[in-house]
Amino acid sequence: MKMLVAVDGSEVADRAVDHVIALARCGAALDIHVLNVRIPVESGHVRLFVHPRDLEDYYREEGLAELAKAARRLDEAGLAHTDHIAVGHIAVTIARYVDERGFDALVMGTHGRGGLRKMLMGSVAQHVLLHIARPVTFVK
Repeated sequence: MKMLVAVDGSEVADRAVDHVIALARCGAALDIHVLNVRIPVESGHVRLFVHPRDLEDYYREEGLAELAKAARRLDEAGLAHTDHIAVGHIAVTIARYVDERGFDALVMGTHGRGGLRKMLMGSVAQHVLLHIARPVTFVK
């Protein structure tokens, strides 16, 4: 099964990685891919003063930093994985990645916020569900 794990460096992302490790230990044959999505710098003012190559370096460095913990956990578990960094709006980018690259399933953490906080801020998990046509496992 070709599985994408979306991570953001948080504790809930760690739990999503742990869930994938547990699946593999139960005998699931997994082709594991780990994705970190960077929010694009959209300000025209920034682009006036920052070279596009420097901006790409920034995305790569920040993405690698957030992928590092997940990669280390998978390495320690002896599981091969492919790491990815994408730039875009988080939920749409995750869903597009799953669909365009033919993943069978997505695993990601959710903070499980509710009530007013969820209404004001929205939920990446909720937005992913709106944009994806594949199985999704949310780990809290």
